[in-house]
Amino acid sequence: MNQEHAGSNTGAGFSRAGRLSSESFARAQKVFPDGTSRVTIERDPTPLYIDRGMGSYLFDVDGRRFLDLNCNFTTLIHGHAFGPVVEALTHQLQRGSCFANPTESEIELAELLCERIPRIDRVRFVNTGTEAVLFAIKAARAFTGRSKIAKLEGAYHGAYDWVEVSQAATPDNWGDAIQPNSTAFYRGMPASVLDEVVVLRFNDVEGARRLISSNAHDLATVILDPMPSRGGLVAPKPEFITVVQESARKNGILVIADEVLNLRQGFQGASARYGLVPDVITMGKIIGGGLPIGAIGGREDVMKVFDASVGRPLLPQGGTFSANPLSMTAGLAAMRHLDHAAFAHLEILGDIVRGGIGRAISNLGAPLCVTGAASLFRIHPRAEVPSDYREIYPTPAGATLMKELTRFFAENGIVLPYGAAASISTPMTRVDAEFIVDVFAGFLESHQDMLGAIKVRK
Repeated sequence: MNQEHAGSNTGAGFSRAGRLSSESFARAQKVFPDGTSRVTIERDPTPLYIDRGMGSYLFDVDGRRFLDLNCNFTTLIHGHAFGPVVEALTHQLQRGSCFANPTESEIELAELLCERIPRIDRVRFVNTGTEAVLFAIKAARAFTGRSKIAKLEGAYHGAYDWVEVSQAATPDNWGDAIQPNSTAFYRGMPASVLDEVVVLRFNDVEGARRLISSNAHDLATVILDPMPSRGGLVAPKPEFITVVQESARKNGILVIADEVLNLRQGFQGASARYGLVPDVITMGKIIGGGLPIGAIGGREDVMKVFDASVGRPLLPQGGTFSANPLSMTAGLAAMRHLDHAAFAHLEILGDIVRGGIGRAISNLGAPLCVTGAASLFRIHPRAEVPSDYREIYPTPAGATLMKELTRFFAENGIVLPYGAAASISTPMTRVDAEFIVDVFAGFLESHQDMLGAIKVRK
């Protein structure tokens, strides 16, 4: 194991929260419903409270250092406290944090996105990825005059009723493979919402063709993430992309590419990488430089639904903090430094990590696999590479193993997200990538009994 990392606060119990984190959590439980402000906070059983971040590292309130593979759910592509972003924000804070009027910074960031990302003629900024998806779907409805949407089973698109349908489907309720059920995400979700969502299985070519065509008269849009994170971070089949596009175009249905997470797959994003030519793209995370942001971009005729220049638009869209200058300046600084060289660096590191993990699995014949692309990877408790959400759904033994994997990484000074995409940031080095592989290999060596308990779901 690389000595530069091996001595960094490792040892038994290091995965557990320290004394100061435990004290903070005790306070938090008195003011938050479950002691946290978002359901995605990981705890074992207490969350780590962070004091600061620097480069590719996090430091918790107990002074322990962790290599960060979460990066706030893939947002921080330049890591923590990135110099150009800090400088841009410091300058802007001295000039004001938000205004009711527009600023030139929003034009500059929009120009960058329009120049860089294919199929983006016009942009509207919002505050979150959820808002970006929400308004993209509303735009599709306003443009087509239809109300239904089609989405992928198990895919995450934020906190909006229609895209939450079948986000957490289980073997008990997801229904037949050729006709997936629309399942509720939370108790009380309106039945009318379920009726307005057509659920597709990722990479099911014939299923996509049939379900899109049979619902064509009511469908406003098909929304898909080119590589759904919670759907397994699995690569799309080219024929699946082709069928979705052809079926949509034939029937006047808009295609929305949700790249809130996967825009980080390349200089032009993920759609360009996989041959998807969407009508609308939703963006967020990396385009804000670590601050809250969302954006809708797309064809000029579709984006015209937001046009209020001659009266009430087909789709009114506002937001007190939309296009606020802090997010705009931070995002502009971050994106300007995401040049071709930066993406090439991320691609190399990603290949080292995925390749090294794959070799470690092969060397021991472990019933695991790794998926992902560019600066993203995800480890699965199954021997064969999955093709969709149903195939990545873990057995109880698999879920237990993955929790132990996250814990083992933490014991060795790495934050590895549980059941989600792990991400690499530009401050990371080849040494960091090799250390990730070393820790994973160490896990395999020390957990042979648990590996033997995994059963692959059929």
